[in-house]
Amino acid sequence: MSVQLDPDLLRTFVTIVDAGGFTQAAKQVHRTQSAVSMQVRRLEETLDRTLFQRDGRGVQLSPDGEALLGYARRLLKLHDEAVAALTRPDLSGLVRIGTPDDYVGRFLPEILVRFARAFPRVQVEVNCEPSVTLRRMLAEDRLDLALVTCPPGAETGEVVRREATVWATAERHLAHEGEPLPLALFQCGCPFRDWALAGLSSLGRPYRIAYTSASITGILAAVTAGLAVTVLCRSILPAGVRPLGIEEGFPPLPPASITLHRGSSVSAVAECLADYIREGFGADVPLVSSATPVLAAA
Repeated sequence: MSVQLDPDLLRTFVTIVDAGGFTQAAKQVHRTQSAVSMQVRRLEETLDRTLFQRDGRGVQLSPDGEALLGYARRLLKLHDEAVAALTRPDLSGLVRIGTPDDYVGRFLPEILVRFARAFPRVQVEVNCEPSVTLRRMLAEDRLDLALVTCPPGAETGEVVRREATVWATAERHLAHEGEPLPLALFQCGCPFRDWALAGLSSLGRPYRIAYTSASITGILAAVTAGLAVTVLCRSILPAGVRPLGIEEGFPPLPPASITLHRGSSVSAVAECLADYIREGFGADVPLVSSATPVLAAA
C-alpha cells in the first residue's frame, strides 16, 4: 500500500520548525503539547523515519527531517491554494497594502501572481512608502496591510522574515575607500539610514551623505555607478553590487525584521493576502543550515 501523507501532520511538523519547538507550536496550532508530540510520532510511523533527534541541548531536526521540510512546505502550499481556489473563487474586493520600495521587486511579484490565480476578482493596491510613512497610513486607516522594517528587539506586528543587513558597494568601483565616505541612503526615518550613521560614528569614520532617495532604484543608481556606498538587506543586492565586511573597515549592522501589520478592520480578502505574504516572505528563510538550529524540547 502506498504511503499517504496527512496535510494536518505536515502542517504541525512545519509549525514546530518555524516556531522553534514543540511548546510554541502547540500554542499556534491550538493543541496540547502531548497532542503535537503524538502527531509527530504518527508522521514518523507513516514514513518509518525519525524526524527529530534529541541531544544534550534539546531537540533538532534529523537528516530525514531536513529532507522532508522542503517537500512539506511545497505540498502545503499547493494544498492551500487548491482549497482557496475551489472554496472561495468568488471572493472580491479591494486590498490596500503598503511596503517599503526595496521589498517590491524581490518579494511581491511571486506573491501577487499566486494570489491573483486563487482570487482573480480581488483588486490589490500597492503603496510604496518608507516604514515611518506606512505606520502613519495604517493609523489613518488608509491601508489594510503594511510591511514595516523593525530593528531587532523592537518588533511590532507579525515577524514574517529576518534579513541580514550589509554595507554594499559596486564590484568594479572603489567608493568604499573614499574619505570622507560617500553614502547613498534612504530618507530620514529609515532604520537602515540610522544604523549606517550610528555605525560610522561609533568608529569615528568621517562620511558625507552624497545621495538621498525614497526609492531603491535611486539608491542603486548611485551605488552601481561607483558614486556611493549604502546599507541594504543582503538578499536584495543586485548583480554588480557586493557586500562589505568588517575586514574592510565597516562596522557590523543589526539584522532587519520585516513585520506584517494589519489595519483597524481587516477584511476576509486582506487576511487571505496576509497568508500569501507570510508564506512568500518566509519561503527563503534558511531554517536549517550546516549548524542545525536547536528546537525547544518536546
